[in-house]
Amino acid sequence: MQPRTSRLPLQNPVAHGTDDDPRLAAELSAALAAARRRAVRDGDRQIDTAHLLHSLLEQDPQVRTVLGGGPQLARLLGYLVQRSIGYGLRWQSGVEHAGDAGSLRSVGLVGAVGAVGDGLSPLAAAALEHACVRAERRGARTAGGVDLLAAIVAEPGARAVEVLDHAAVDIPELRARIDDGTEGAPAFTG
Repeated sequence: MQPRTSRLPLQNPVAHGTDDDPRLAAELSAALAAARRRAVRDGDRQIDTAHLLHSLLEQDPQVRTVLGGGPQLARLLGYLVQRSIGYGLRWQSGVEHAGDAGSLRSVGLVGAVGAVGDGLSPLAAAALEHACVRAERRGARTAGGVDLLAAIVAEPGARAVEVLDHAAVDIPELRARIDDGTEGAPAFTG
């Protein structure tokens, strides 16, 4: 049996993107690299926000802390795994479109993609740019995983938000906790 990645054409932008943007903290760079590997392994043509969320949860302890933990975090990871092994098959033929990015478009970030955006869906690329802007506004040299999580949950049309919703994450509460910098209480509804 051949690996799934052998079916991808060599010009697949996911497989040949770069993850070494100096604006990204080490954890975020690692999460982006892991999302790239996951997308290639899953046979997806682009990295979307669900790939990014999955990798953030695996790579960044601060993101796991913001989301709470315990059984609810396990449920969220379960949904993400299901998505990568079949739940997301309905997404494989499509792209997470910039047209879905109402919030990110309103702040001028859809279409503003640097080299790190290679192989990313327009929405995922815009979320990464938003994470960098968010980090800059708070005076940080580099964007971290929580910055990217904040950018992702700011966009109701993101695939990651759909997954979070399926896992019973209270998105408005999560947004508020990220904005307030409070990371202790879980953001799950049930």
